[in-house]
Order: sequence, then structure tokens, then C-alpha cells
Amino acid sequence: MSTIDQQFVEYIVKTLVNNPDKVNIERAIDEKGVLLSLSVDPEDVGRVIGRRGATAQSIRTLLRALGTKNDARYNLKIVNTDENGSFETTGEPVAARTVEDYEEESEDSTLTKNTRAELADLDDLDI
Repeated sequence: MSTIDQQFVEYIVKTLVNNPDKVNIERAIDEKGVLLSLSVDPEDVGRVIGRRGATAQSIRTLLRALGTKNDARYNLKIVNTDENGSFETTGEPVAARTVEDYEEESEDSTLTKNTRAELADLDDLDI
């Protein structure tokens, strides 16, 4: 039997993913409050987390609002296991990639060379 918080998160997540039948939410209570562990199909992890974690953060914000209404503190942990091993996020930010990371990947790219040339032309402008 699932609780209102589990049903709430399940409803939101199932509308986001391509494989709603693989959405699973486990609930645990500890001294910090209620911990909801969300597991989805590996293909859908990106949809649930969103760009820069925006979707996951939005779900956590909505869950916090539900917690205010129910006098409870909720935490959401997104957990998934795929063929490469396990994946887990607890809402911590992902390390940002630097320009150098992208440059190393596409050092010989024509687009990279053209973009650098255009930027060099822009540097020469007197504005």
C-alpha cells in the first residue's frame, strides 16, 4: 500500500518517463524525516534528473511543499542500476565541464576551428 507522498511522486514521474511501468518508489523513515528512493528505467534517468538537475530539483521542491502541508520532512533520492553498475544521485550538483574539456574532444573539428576564427574576428572589433 503506497502513501500519499509515494503516489504524488509516482504520478509526477510516470508522466515524465517513457517506461512508466518501471517506476518504483521505496519509502523509509529515519531521524531526518521521510526518504523516498526513486528507481526508474536507465533510459529514463535523464528525463527525471533534467538539465543541470532542474527537473529533479523541481520534484524535490514540490515534495517539500507537500511536506509543509503534512508536517513532514521529505527527501528524494534517485537511484538506478543499469548494465554498467549502479548510479545514484542525492541532489548534489554534478561537476561542470570546462571549455577545455570540450576542446580536447573536438580539437580537429571544423566547427571548432570556424568558431575560434569568428571569435578572433570579434575580438578585433572596436565597440
